[in-house]
Amino acid sequence: MAESQLVSIILPVCNQADHIEAIINEYVMALKKVQSAYEIILVTNGCRDNSIEVCKRLGENNQSIRTVESPEPGWGMAVRIGLQEAKGTLICYTNSARTSAEQLILHILYAIAFPSVVVKANRKIRDNWRRRLGSLLYNLECRAFFDLPTWDINGTPKVFPRQFEKLLSMKRNDDLIDAEFNWICRREGYPVVEVPVLSTKRHGGKSTTNYGSAVKLYWGAYELWKEGKN
Repeated sequence: MAESQLVSIILPVCNQADHIEAIINEYVMALKKVQSAYEIILVTNGCRDNSIEVCKRLGENNQSIRTVESPEPGWGMAVRIGLQEAKGTLICYTNSARTSAEQLILHILYAIAFPSVVVKANRKIRDNWRRRLGSLLYNLECRAFFDLPTWDINGTPKVFPRQFEKLLSMKRNDDLIDAEFNWICRREGYPVVEVPVLSTKRHGGKSTTNYGSAVKLYWGAYELWKEGKN
């Protein structure tokens, strides 16, 4: 099965010119362990550095890599654009600033071995106690609103088969897309397996999560729940 399928890997890119080339080169080397064709879709969004030029150069050197520019910034927007561009029978999206090559390959191999489930990360370590507390509160909120069995809402990589087509038509353009992802899995009965990830150290750049964005996430989860009830 692995030999006959195409794996689409969607990587939103925002201000990562200083490290994205090294990451992609590591991914390409690691993907040799997966005996399956692949495509890497780099979705640049809101970049204020030369990330776009770096990504395009990567595509010029490897026909399995292509760059798509998002018309506006936003994690959800970038993921959705990548989903629209993806041609694979197995689809993955992840935060390239935090995902190591080993973690990416592990999730893809799990998904190949179990082709009818969603495979996603469950991060076990955060940068500091504030992030740990904030993440715990958000995860508990989402679990309560959407009756979720999963623990880490925003954890990536997330890998799923194309046959789970409802995941291809998500609507959120912001960080709430991961909550929407989990909600769709729960609503549609898509089985989910969480893989423990013990390190989420950033390769470079700065996290965009702050107190303001955290409050937006908490309120956004409530609004998403209200929309689902209507």
